[in-house]
Amino acid sequence: MADLPKSIEIREEGPREGFQIEKEFIPTARKIELINALGKTGLKHIQIVSFVDPRRVPNAADADEVVAGMTTQPGVHYTGLWLNDKGFERAVATKRLHINGGLNLSASDAFIKRNQNRSIAEQLASLPASLEKYKAQNVEIDGGLLSAAFGCNYEGDVSAAKVVDLVGKMVDVARNGGVPFKRLTLADTMGWATPLSIKRTVGAVQDKFPDLDIVLHLHDTRGMGIANAYAGLEMGVRRYDAAVAGLGGCPFAGHKGAAGNVCTEDLVFMCDEMGIETGLDLNALIECANLAEEIVGHPLPGAVMKGGSLKLLREKLQAA
Repeated sequence: MADLPKSIEIREEGPREGFQIEKEFIPTARKIELINALGKTGLKHIQIVSFVDPRRVPNAADADEVVAGMTTQPGVHYTGLWLNDKGFERAVATKRLHINGGLNLSASDAFIKRNQNRSIAEQLASLPASLEKYKAQNVEIDGGLLSAAFGCNYEGDVSAAKVVDLVGKMVDVARNGGVPFKRLTLADTMGWATPLSIKRTVGAVQDKFPDLDIVLHLHDTRGMGIANAYAGLEMGVRRYDAAVAGLGGCPFAGHKGAAGNVCTEDLVFMCDEMGIETGLDLNALIECANLAEEIVGHPLPGAVMKGGSLKLLREKLQAA
């Protein structure tokens, strides 16, 4: 177990992954409203839209309009998600997004078939062409993402050994393509991770690839999100994806309800109480969480948005 990090970085994904699973179409202006509010919380990276087929993800239909209408903040990277060349070209064409390329692979054949209509082998074979596409556009490439890294609703548990093997294949593709592979996102796409599996898988990757900067993308499907983030902290992981108010979930994961991402303000609260710096304004995030709940029109799973900040309560008690 590594020492706890002194600081962490959080990439906010609420506007992108959060809205994609909502059954009702979220008006473009309201999406922009949340993005603009999040830009004032201290976040340095906000993933805001998906450039995907709106027939499969209806709330992605206005991605171009959302990007055009948002108000950007200095020093904040606004990014989008794409799954194919067409999506990539749309993202580049906005001229308002930070374009960062990476290698994407899944640890589950069944999941990637539902998500991208191809197999692991087919996706792996396509990666060299992806690299060349990014290089041709002078897009920075620094790593990749492995989805379903801890388990799959269609295939079951994913072993640490399989993860290490697939990461090795991604590293080889990058090396053969003459680009760095410095950062790896391990995504608990379907909420199978537990603190023990986090430690086992992260530990196995760290043992094999000690120079990789690991990012954890965690879902709270079974209430393990914040516990898994804590396990990541114990392994020295410094980078996390999160979603304000616990928004989100993958529409292709096979869940009956929204899976939900680990909640941004809950993660910030825990780190604040542990003395781990995030650089984020917890009270501003709580306001964003309440705004998100108003926008979607149903309760969201965030806890700190309901319980409030202990720092404010302490100050109130001290002043009494």
